[in-house]
Amino acid sequence: MGPATISQEADDFTVDFNRRIGERLTAVFATEQARLRSEGIPVVSVALGANLPNAPLLDAHGSPAWLYDALGSDAAVIVFYRGAWCPYCNLALAHYQRELLPRLLERGLGLVAISPQTPTSSNLSIAEGALEFMVLSDPANFLATALGILTEPTPEVRIAQTELGFDLADSNADATGGIPFPTVLVVDSDRIVRFADVQVDYTRRTEVPDILAAVDALEQRRS
Repeated sequence: MGPATISQEADDFTVDFNRRIGERLTAVFATEQARLRSEGIPVVSVALGANLPNAPLLDAHGSPAWLYDALGSDAAVIVFYRGAWCPYCNLALAHYQRELLPRLLERGLGLVAISPQTPTSSNLSIAEGALEFMVLSDPANFLATALGILTEPTPEVRIAQTELGFDLADSNADATGGIPFPTVLVVDSDRIVRFADVQVDYTRRTEVPDILAAVDALEQRRS
């Protein structure tokens, strides 16, 4: 049997998480997920053929890092995630470390993960997943806003998170509640978006076979 998908890992986590937090808080998060699915992907979200802006970011040490430099000179995969506080993000990033990164390295391509959290929290993400790819901070959600993938939890969800001992504003570099929809982009060497998958339900993520199919399609187009 092959490795579990991210969805399977997330579903297993959800069962245990809901058992631990109880029915009331489970209902709050379920309502949020249903709302996100109902509203769907924003009309203004990143489109194929769009030119990726060269955003000013921060690396895990807090040093300035321009996006284009981080991507290198070839095609690359970019993963937008919510933060180290999000268990579904941690599951996905660890999965990408195990199942995606080695296959990208075989192809000579890079992998970069971006969130709005502080560099300190980026280091938590790295430690949580034993990540060997670059993890960057979009400290004012400049890039997420430019790509049309910025969202924010409802007040009810923020209150539920507080009950669980977490305040999103403490993790975000700009002390707001803004977070990106979980998104994976494949960009070519000219920084043109050739694949974009925006997941509005944060318990779902882009699966590795879909990313690799997009990467291989790009390689075939160039050959």
